[in-house]
Amino acid sequence: MTKHWLAVPLLAIACVSMGASAKEWKELRFGVNPSYPPFESTTAGGGVQGFGVDLGNAICAELKLKCVWVSNDFDGLIPALKAGKFDAIESSMTVTDARRKQIDFSDRLYAGPTAIVTRKGSGLEPTGESLKGKTLGYMQGTVQETYARAKLGPAGVKLRAYQNQDQVYADLIYGRLDASIQDKLQAQMSFLASPQGADFENSVGISDPLVPSEIAIGLRKDQDELKAMLNGAIQALHEKGIYAQIQRKYFGDLDLYNN
Repeated sequence: MTKHWLAVPLLAIACVSMGASAKEWKELRFGVNPSYPPFESTTAGGGVQGFGVDLGNAICAELKLKCVWVSNDFDGLIPALKAGKFDAIESSMTVTDARRKQIDFSDRLYAGPTAIVTRKGSGLEPTGESLKGKTLGYMQGTVQETYARAKLGPAGVKLRAYQNQDQVYADLIYGRLDASIQDKLQAQMSFLASPQGADFENSVGISDPLVPSEIAIGLRKDQDELKAMLNGAIQALHEKGIYAQIQRKYFGDLDLYNN
């Protein structure tokens, strides 16, 4: 895959070198739903942590700005962004055509395929035929919800929406769900790697236009200056090896950028 981050407009580089430009940025407020480890989660002290959070903090450091994290339900992130509650969304948000109609996006941060999690030995596959009559859970506001409603619900799958991913896994453990649908790597690195997830497994990745894999930072459509700054900072993280360092911390040798 061509690494398009190598071709960044000169404006982006100029903005990065200035740290802040016309608006005189002093801080960058990121909206986040911290219920999606290892990408975004809450610390014992009430702060936020994770791969996406570390990337956001590194972007702020590159731009010499203070990073402020504002927690929000995932399905309310776009309305809150448009209302000015924060400057950008850094919360494992997949780039979709529907979202592009409402907001703009930075260059790619990473990629993440979608899969279902089921109890080991269930024989369930991520198809309407296999899941017909079964109950499937997902976090509301996600691309997985869009896919489930469009492709699985009409096939006879019972759908159940949740406010956050932890609630999905809890009902999966207690048998209230037959399967859950989410980012495959998120499930692998958090739930399936935990003692509670020992009896469960991931399916193969789902290949469908409704569940694209590109993750990026969301921002308002009128934020061309900020977009250029973010893209320049993302490029710098790759060039300086900072992105690779953060990625290795959470995922070892896995390459999320070209996944």
